[in-house]
This record gives sequence, C-alpha cells and structure tokens, in this order.
Amino acid sequence: MKLKIRKMQEEDAMKIAFWQYTEPYDWYNLDGPQECVEEFLHDQYYTVISPSEQIVGFYCYGTSAQVSVGKLKGFYDDRTYMDIGLGMNPILCGKGYGPSFVKIGMKHAKKKFKSEKFRLTVANFNIRAIKTYEKVGFKEIGEFKTPSICFKVMCYE
Repeated sequence: MKLKIRKMQEEDAMKIAFWQYTEPYDWYNLDGPQECVEEFLHDQYYTVISPSEQIVGFYCYGTSAQVSVGKLKGFYDDRTYMDIGLGMNPILCGKGYGPSFVKIGMKHAKKKFKSEKFRLTVANFNIRAIKTYEKVGFKEIGEFKTPSICFKVMCYE
C-alpha cells in the first residue's frame, strides 16, 4: 500500500483528537480538539494517509516527541538522535502493521531531516508497542517516571 505523508492539517488534527483506544491503551485517548489541535498544527507533526484518504496515523519529530520529565533527566541531551513519536489509527492497531508503520516514519525522517539515528519514548505498560520497536531494532537505554506513569527511552542506530 502506498501511503502519503503530509504536514498535519487542521482537519486531520480534529479527527485524530477523537480517536478512542481500548484498555489498556486508553491512556493515549486525547481530550478532544481543545487539548491537541494547536499542538498538532505546531512544530513537526505529519499525517499518514492511505490511498483511500483514510488517516492511518501520524508522526512527530524533534522536541514534539519528547516528554518533559525525560528532558529534565537528560535523556534527550544527545542531539545526534532524532526523536520520533507516532500514533496509529486505533482501528489498525494490533493487526501487525506496527513495524512497517515505524519504518515508514523513520524513512520519512531520514529523507526530510537527514536523520540516521532515532530515539523514542514509550509508556512501560505498552508492551505491544515495545515489542514492535524491538522488532524494528530499537533498544532500551533507560527509564524515567512521571507522577502518573513510567516510560522507557529506546534508541535505534
């Protein structure tokens, strides 16, 4: 399937704002457009579109993909890595598309930002995503905790 990646548009952000994930992934549910549309339209957010114009997911890069507590703990100090964040449409999750979706986001970053090394941050409970990242070649380099959740930081070289 040939996917198209474009800069996040307001219409995309509005749709993504209402995605609903099932437990235990419901932690990723957003609070609607007030909370996220402005963020999605700012910085390095990109929408992934199928040939039928369905939103497959999104990517974010750079500081948009970082967690503030991780910054304070120094996990993002090495600037030779491109931070990548991503979200897949909930109707596509758990169907085996994850590794190719991650690789497409990395390929986009390689082309657009000339990145070769990647870093991402994932909630510890998200075993499904962690396994996906490990299949792609990411390795854990550390963990940190916020008041509500623990995160793993993983790198790809």
